Amino acid sequence: MCGIVGAASSRSVVPNLIEGLSRLEYRGYDSAGVAVLNKNGIERVRAVGRVSEMRERAKDANLTGAVGIGHTRWATHGGVTESNAHPHISKGEIAVVHNGIIENHDEQRDRLVDLGYEFTSQTDTEVIAHLIHYHHAQGHNLLASVKQAVKELTGAFAISVLSVKEKDTMITARQGCPLLVGLGNGENFIASDVSAVLAATRKVIYLEDGDVAEVKASGVTIWDKADTEIKREIHVSDVSLASLELGPYAHFMQKEIHEQPRALTDTIEAVIDDASFSTALFGPEAAAVFEQVDSVLILAAGTSYYAGLTAKYWLESIAGLPTSVEIASEYRYRASVPNPNQLVVTISQSGETLDTMEALKHAQSLGQALTLSICNVQESALPRASKIVLYTRAGAEIGVASTKAFTTQLVALFTLAATLAKQRGKMSEAKEEEYLDALRHLPVSVQFALNLEPQIMKWAKRFGDKEHALFLGRGVHYPIAMEGALKLKEISYIHAEAYPAGELKHGPLALVDSNMPVVVIAPNDELLEKVKSNMQEVSARGGELFVFADDDSHFTESEGVHVIRTPRHVGVLSPILHTIPVQLLSYHVALLKGTDVDKPRNLAKSVTVE
Repeated sequence: MCGIVGAASSRSVVPNLIEGLSRLEYRGYDSAGVAVLNKNGIERVRAVGRVSEMRERAKDANLTGAVGIGHTRWATHGGVTESNAHPHISKGEIAVVHNGIIENHDEQRDRLVDLGYEFTSQTDTEVIAHLIHYHHAQGHNLLASVKQAVKELTGAFAISVLSVKEKDTMITARQGCPLLVGLGNGENFIASDVSAVLAATRKVIYLEDGDVAEVKASGVTIWDKADTEIKREIHVSDVSLASLELGPYAHFMQKEIHEQPRALTDTIEAVIDDASFSTALFGPEAAAVFEQVDSVLILAAGTSYYAGLTAKYWLESIAGLPTSVEIASEYRYRASVPNPNQLVVTISQSGETLDTMEALKHAQSLGQALTLSICNVQESALPRASKIVLYTRAGAEIGVASTKAFTTQLVALFTLAATLAKQRGKMSEAKEEEYLDALRHLPVSVQFALNLEPQIMKWAKRFGDKEHALFLGRGVHYPIAMEGALKLKEISYIHAEAYPAGELKHGPLALVDSNMPVVVIAPNDELLEKVKSNMQEVSARGGELFVFADDDSHFTESEGVHVIRTPRHVGVLSPILHTIPVQLLSYHVALLKGTDVDKPRNLAKSVTVE
């Protein structure tokens, strides 16, 4: 959600800024802008729409400057207008870009109006620009002005600031929103995501909450929240530029769906190589943590929440541990009963999801210190804040609709369930080998499921004129139905809902008619006959069924009943396999409807505001 990039160099940084913003497009945005320092002072270009529009304006303006900042905005305070786009400038002297939310902006706005400042936007960000300008006007340098201003701001934010009086300097600060520094050769960068700086450097420093950094071409100095100058660890990113390119695919979502066999292989590699579900997979402290665990609390949002719901079945049936799954944004605002022996598991692709991060902090404030992060991005906020961590190995995921991040989360959660079961003496050696064998064969089974794409494309044509759809599942496959409904609505804009199939007669059946396609997840498990009975209820009301079944489920196609058979039933890992066809269905329906598959309207990849 929103993206920041900045650079300080001895040459013009405009190409770096625009390249960086292009790399950040996947996060979701509706406007973009850049500002640079040059002999004319601060020069700014902004545009509603894509970065490409802003690029043309920068070219027409012959924009150039050795120090600059850029931003892609996802509207929160104020509509999608050029005047609301970043960077924001105060009195021609201070320029600011900002991610996050300033919760006390109304109070600060009133104060600044009384001080004679005029506002030209509806944003909370303009408050930051004027507040820094106010302190700068009192005779403080830019660094001191930013440090004082952030003390007066309440909320979550990442900012970067320029001043006409210090043309070689960029000041940046972080509180609750991701921000990193990229270290180049005679030039340095800042960004909200490593992808924005990869073309220039792989050496990055991840700023901590409360950090303020002074960035110049000649070097970087960082102060922590205690205002002590500090050296942060330098990391070398292993994200490849190739992973950020489309290659032969039409969309990143399509690419990432097809990358799942490799992503799953990479994620399970350590388990397979060790031929064991070992606590060492979760780090050196995991054994001591797991010994204390008597239950599990999973905190997540969106797709990650559905991964958590799936894991509940595994954790309870395999490890025998009572498990609750909570939507992160709800958990922190209700009275809950803390349990110091409960393992708190947070799940996030980015590791920066604000709702989940704040939920983790809330759990820790209640005395729940046994924390595990399952995350795809190393050194992001959630892993750093957690006692132990298990990284998924999905690689960079650009499409807003999560695909390979979801299936690798499921593998990681299954690994957690099996590891806890072994640690608790709930799993025999024979069962462990059975689970290991299932993991070994999973990538091949997923590739077979991907080969169903031509059949799914034919199905997609029958959804093109629909406005609503139902998804049904039972047991551990119900969360997969929920994920399928989410995918369809977020990229095709068809309203879709998921229900446990047994709930049909308790209300949803009233919606079923010939215009309501019903997608059914129907693997060959112990609930299959129950699902078949629920399907008959749909058929009797004239509903059209689209059934994803296993090869040995013995379904017969008939009028109004369409069947696609995935590879043989893969047992306990069946939810992962059945995720693939619902992803493909959503993708191809969206293609036919002509929506922006990778950047669906109103949505962002990384949600860093509440």
